[in-house]
Amino acid sequence: MAEKLSMFVDLTLCVGCRGCQTACKSWNQLPGEKTVYYSGLQSMPDTTPHTYNLIKFKEVEENGQVQWFFFKRQCMHCTEAACIKACPENALSHTETGAVVRDYDKCIGCGYCAKYCPFGIPKVDEGVQKMGKCTLCFDRVAEGLTPACSKTCSPGAVQFGERSQLVSKAKARLEEVKQLYPEANLYGLDEQFLGGTNVFYLLPKAPEFYDLPKQPSVPAILTTWKDVIQPIGKALPLAALGAVAVSAFLTRIRENSHSVDKGGKSHGA
Repeated sequence: MAEKLSMFVDLTLCVGCRGCQTACKSWNQLPGEKTVYYSGLQSMPDTTPHTYNLIKFKEVEENGQVQWFFFKRQCMHCTEAACIKACPENALSHTETGAVVRDYDKCIGCGYCAKYCPFGIPKVDEGVQKMGKCTLCFDRVAEGLTPACSKTCSPGAVQFGERSQLVSKAKARLEEVKQLYPEANLYGLDEQFLGGTNVFYLLPKAPEFYDLPKQPSVPAILTTWKDVIQPIGKALPLAALGAVAVSAFLTRIRENSHSVDKGGKSHGA
């Protein structure tokens, strides 16, 4: 089995230059979108089907001084990914190194991945009925390169490599910045946290400051759907009967989605 590769984002080093945002657009050949300058200098409110990576700006006043805090918003590439379990077409899967990627041909743009991601990351392009999100540059990684955002980050805030080595770096870095940032914490390392995310952060402030869910989780109804209902439906001798059962279950999920606890707000910083 291939070594798991991860991305470590040290927000204490991020200067908000948005080089990573531009590099992502360029490498993935994503179309430009109208800049609206949401919340000051932030270029748009959230990621879109054509903007996989977004630097979010947060301006606060502390001790009479204005301070900027930045957040690199993108797919977390969860080990236990709700989007994978929610997809009825099996269009989402893990690569050998841990990235969550989409099969373009299988994706039908149903939006279940978007509905159940605890971070609100997947976005559906209604024009072509396809979902778009960060791929962790799996194509570059397959050729021995690092993701475009990591490659372009001059301050070294975005690092990519073997997970075990990055975890050690992150823990050491946390100790270094504790005096300057008393609330500093590592977000995404805990295995009880969606099995550990393959994009994890050193946050200068508590997760809630960035509107991150404190304890994100996969809704139990998705596990039932993926591990029980769907296999039974496929095993039925009458394909039509299986399709009816699957359709009824998906309808129930959609009608009751407002009551599912996704683990907290899911809008990034």
